[in-house]
Amino acid sequence: MGAGKTTAISAVSGIKMVKTEAANTDRGLFNKATTTVGFDYGEVGLDAGHVLRLYGTPGQRRFSFLWKIVAKGAIGVIILVDNSRPDPFDDLGIYLDNFKQFVDIGGVVIGVGRTDSNPQPSIDDYYQFLAQRDLILPVFAVDVRKSEDVLMVLDVLFNMLEVSDAESV
Repeated sequence: MGAGKTTAISAVSGIKMVKTEAANTDRGLFNKATTTVGFDYGEVGLDAGHVLRLYGTPGQRRFSFLWKIVAKGAIGVIILVDNSRPDPFDDLGIYLDNFKQFVDIGGVVIGVGRTDSNPQPSIDDYYQFLAQRDLILPVFAVDVRKSEDVLMVLDVLFNMLEVSDAESV
């Protein structure tokens, strides 16, 4: 919660974004006025008229049933982690476990936000955390307010999926 999923989609969506925001009742967890309670939706136009559909889900564990619904038919996952949280590795572990099917096919990119104001843990610390789980996944510091950062993470995910697809042929 609060990692910036809604903001990231808003930064790159070529359509008016669909949001399912409601008053935040978990102020003790994260002090923000609203939070996503369904899913956010946006689109990015691609070459030849293709469209990439972007979905943002609530981050709270109680909404994990939505994670599975939205993941059906997905080609990959971008996990956004808030580096200012008390234990961002615990947060990351929850999402890695819940999106294991994408981890197994190489369809996961990790974006770490708020590294400018919270430089620890470092990006190298994230790679060490992943190594302890025998995982090799790309990790980037991102500012989800900047479309170029969000597009870069999407581009990396596409490239990973292309490589994975080529290797399976």
